[in-house]
Amino acid sequence: MRLPLIAAGLLSLPMIACAQSQDMAQHAGHAMNHGATRATVGATAQAPLMNAQGASAGTTTFRQGPTGVLIRVEASGLTPGWHGLHLHAVGQCEGPGFQSAGGHVQHSAEAKPHGLLNQDGDDAGDLPNLYVGADGRGMAEVFTTTAALVEGGPGQYLLDADGSSIMIHAQPDDYVSQPIGGSGARVACGIVNGG
Repeated sequence: MRLPLIAAGLLSLPMIACAQSQDMAQHAGHAMNHGATRATVGATAQAPLMNAQGASAGTTTFRQGPTGVLIRVEASGLTPGWHGLHLHAVGQCEGPGFQSAGGHVQHSAEAKPHGLLNQDGDDAGDLPNLYVGADGRGMAEVFTTTAALVEGGPGQYLLDADGSSIMIHAQPDDYVSQPIGGSGARVACGIVNGG
């Protein structure tokens, strides 16, 4: 006779768990939205990529989301393997090694060390590596909460007075080493232009 009571009790557990999960999800959603800076969605930008010889190396597109920017990279003419990918502070791709692009875009309050896996990082220009296939083409979509296409963020405003650029490096970023994760030479660069 006790078995039906136990079974009935067990049958009600999923409903309780489900109600608790919904409660927790609503609370988490409220906590995320309460007081958090959110951007107006819809702004876009492009960054045609060029290599060190000035030839086309693909394109990059940017789309503003409520909490950051979605970046689509379609690169070509690169060496196969992993390549560091970073956002740089100046909208220029000139000179040897694209040095005119400056360093990484930085957090406005204080500069942070480089590295997505750095205990004290990451800086606002850090992005995941780009993989390039045997045909020299690399494609990826990455999302960053440290950049913005609209003023007021969240993230660093990429379309400010001196603009910004996206950079592909010769080697992979190890996400820890200073100053750029050992990613080496700048091999492709694109100036971020508002859409």
